Amino acid sequence: MSPLDTAAFPVPYEWGVEPDAAAVPAARRLIVDIARFWKVPLSEDALRDVELCAGELLANAVEHTKARCLVTVRWTGLRLRVEVADSSLHLPDPSATQDMVTGGRGLLLVAGLAHSWGWAPAGAGKVVWFECAADQPVTGDQRIAVLVDAAQARTPFTSKGAHA
Repeated sequence: MSPLDTAAFPVPYEWGVEPDAAAVPAARRLIVDIARFWKVPLSEDALRDVELCAGELLANAVEHTKARCLVTVRWTGLRLRVEVADSSLHLPDPSATQDMVTGGRGLLLVAGLAHSWGWAPAGAGKVVWFECAADQPVTGDQRIAVLVDAAQARTPFTSKGAHA
């Protein structure tokens, strides 16, 4: 029996993403391609959510650091975990939106669509991560509620239509 016959999970895949917004789409598509290659048991809807969440974390890293970030994708056997390491000490906070018109909804989407998410200090920066569980996809009314809540959170009006 070779060591490959006893390996339970794929080896985590890691690569650097250049500090350019144009690099984000290719990186998020690569994450989904990796999950498909590993045959991670996520539905197409769940893979779209993985792509969306990954894009949000990558865009935040690129926008806020203007430096290369490091992406790690791993399959735990229960969850697909995506980590984005960057050089910023600025902590992620989904409630701290600075520009309600052009942004600020990314972490709300991640919090709503991922099974779990968080961050940890790492060297001179941090790692922001999310996990998607194969057996707990966000679908139907719950998915619509997440998307509507995120959209409303970035609208510059109060619920009565007056400017905030």
